[in-house]
Amino acid sequence: MAELYVALIHAPVYNKHGQVVATSITNLDIHDIARACTTYAVKRYYLVHPAEAQRALARRIMGFWQEGYGATYNPDRKEAFSRVSLSSSLAEVKGEIAAECGAFPVCIATDARQYPTAISYAWLRARLENDDARPYLLLFGTGWGLLEQDVRQADLILAPVYGPGEYNHLSVRSAVSIILDRLRGR
Repeated sequence: MAELYVALIHAPVYNKHGQVVATSITNLDIHDIARACTTYAVKRYYLVHPAEAQRALARRIMGFWQEGYGATYNPDRKEAFSRVSLSSSLAEVKGEIAAECGAFPVCIATDARQYPTAISYAWLRARLENDDARPYLLLFGTGWGLLEQDVRQADLILAPVYGPGEYNHLSVRSAVSIILDRLRGR
């Protein structure tokens, strides 16, 4: 089975007006995505933000649950946070994975928009189950998603998550959980 990684990109991403921005790291994204990644055997969850102040905030939040009172109060949270790494760029993430695994990861962009070259969950699940030669990195964007050019530059683009209706604006925490379940769930 392939090693699977997750990166939550905070910049550059779109805001609701289609402008390129940096979003803030949120407490809920750290907690909920770390727990989902641990549940679905993701090797590492990267929070990617170029601003040191944002990474420092994440370190402070995670530190509470990894040391002292928080670690003894909720050891499950400590375990989930042990898989979280902070990074200033996607290039840095790819380099760390390559150094660890001996190969650059296959990058898979996620997006709420449909792309004609999008792959299915079944196809990717089979590939993850049968390919242990290279690591795989799922890319998620905060705000209103990854930049279109960044999605198109990924090695693969995963089909969007759709419900039965027209509404399609999941929180990134929900999208990560649904996608990980489709790719790794029993």
